[in-house]
Amino acid sequence: MKRTLFISIVCSMILSGFAHAQSPPDALPAKFDAMLSTLFKAGAPGAAVLVARSERVIYSRAFGVANMELNVPLQAGSVFKIGSITKQFTAVAILQLAEQGKLGLQDDITRFIPDYPTGGRRITIEHLLTHTSGVWNYSSMEDTPKRGAVDFTPVEMIDRFKNQPMRFDPGTKWEYSNSNYVLLGAIIEKITGMTYGDYLAEKIFKPAGMYNSLYASDIRLVTNRADGYSMSEDGVVNAAYLSMTQPYAAGSILSTVEDLFRWKQALRSGKLIGRDTLQKAWTRSKLADGTETSYGYGWRMGYIQESRSLWHGGWINGFFTMALYLPDEDVFVAVLSNCDTDSPDDVVARLAALAIGRPYEYTSIHLAPDAIPGYEGVYENGSGQMRVITAAEDRVYFQSGYAPKISVQAYQPDRFFFEDDVFLTLAFERNDAGKVDKLVTRSRQRIEVWKKTDRPIPSPDGVTLDETSLMPLIGEYEVNPEFTFAVTREGARLYLQATGQEKLALFAESETKFFLKVNDAQLEFVRDGAGIVQKAIVSQGGRTTDAKKVR
Repeated sequence: MKRTLFISIVCSMILSGFAHAQSPPDALPAKFDAMLSTLFKAGAPGAAVLVARSERVIYSRAFGVANMELNVPLQAGSVFKIGSITKQFTAVAILQLAEQGKLGLQDDITRFIPDYPTGGRRITIEHLLTHTSGVWNYSSMEDTPKRGAVDFTPVEMIDRFKNQPMRFDPGTKWEYSNSNYVLLGAIIEKITGMTYGDYLAEKIFKPAGMYNSLYASDIRLVTNRADGYSMSEDGVVNAAYLSMTQPYAAGSILSTVEDLFRWKQALRSGKLIGRDTLQKAWTRSKLADGTETSYGYGWRMGYIQESRSLWHGGWINGFFTMALYLPDEDVFVAVLSNCDTDSPDDVVARLAALAIGRPYEYTSIHLAPDAIPGYEGVYENGSGQMRVITAAEDRVYFQSGYAPKISVQAYQPDRFFFEDDVFLTLAFERNDAGKVDKLVTRSRQRIEVWKKTDRPIPSPDGVTLDETSLMPLIGEYEVNPEFTFAVTREGARLYLQATGQEKLALFAESETKFFLKVNDAQLEFVRDGAGIVQKAIVSQGGRTTDAKKVR
């Protein structure tokens, strides 16, 4: 469990920067080598890396060891478990069946899994594809790590989670759930009469020329298979065994960086699904209220230096993977690592930025002191979220809601980057009168515009409430059966403590709205008609979760 109730959005945002001069193609491999050689060391688990531009591979190399006990080096053609990148293949298989008229994306899943207990809710194929179904994620169940070595049939896997309570009504929220893609795999088998692995081999891998890709097997001999590793207190160890019948259609494919490039080419050529269908897969899905998510059908959506990106990562015992595509520049990057300690998402972003000539490199400049006050203020988006800009001693500071202040550095007039995170940038926009009226935050996930308001900069300690106002809020709140938190009082201050976490001070914005200082999480307590507190709405980074008051 993390130190805070929710991971701070500031720490998770990976934001973009500004254009740099395009590097000559023959200069890029040396730059890639310089970057990667510092990350992956000889004699240790490493990675296979590929960068392609248009139809040409401009870089392909491996670093580190495929088998540490035999000292076998990794190769560019080494075969890795790719984890959740598998979801792209499952999504395309479903879309193939949709194009053939064998299913509709708005079909209720009970058409194919009649005994699935939906509780009267309508869960569609599209809900599964976009992670908006509300179906419980089996990976978060407490017994999952203990059962890693157990083989399951698809029906047995579904039986594991189908009776868990729904997380939310389908279509109302986005929440990543591996169970969605387990269900999709079962639907593929039900319609085709083939196993999921056989369907992929015949309908996807073969036509795409992916001859080194397969549904994972621990029995079958796989040429150039890389072993997976983890880190312990004693150093590198073999990764814990996991039966690949469990990740199934959510994460059980083996592949290579070259095959993933062929996958991209096959999709772009229309060889697997029609271009209009692919465009739908590569479009952000929307919730029932019209809110856009950052997920399509098996792909995440984001940005690299303001360029649109389509990507997915994978984590599975012993492996961390990432594949990213910039459709406007036709640049593809894949990094497959055989150690599950560090995600390669940062290195993939840097490689992609280098490939399009806009590396994440900034040099700070000095701003005139009279320019800095114009940035100060409270900025809001259309969803009630807040960003605060303050200044002190000729330095500019950024706050996400009530989270701690973070110093930012100017690299151009009105353009700033974060000292501890080069992926994070801010841009101030001015009106016709030359006054700052907007703040634009650019991230790997999203580009957001914040309008400058006339609101005063809020007090970092909030407002003081009397005991009468605080007492009704005290109690235990349940997000789900596996996650609860308690709200307690000490003097004139409320505290929040989740199970297994430290106690955190709550600060009042009003009699019902409170915030945490350690991140930008906020709580709003909701009363019924009689004035009794029924729940707390927990908000962070544009997402909300209801926590029912249980005592």
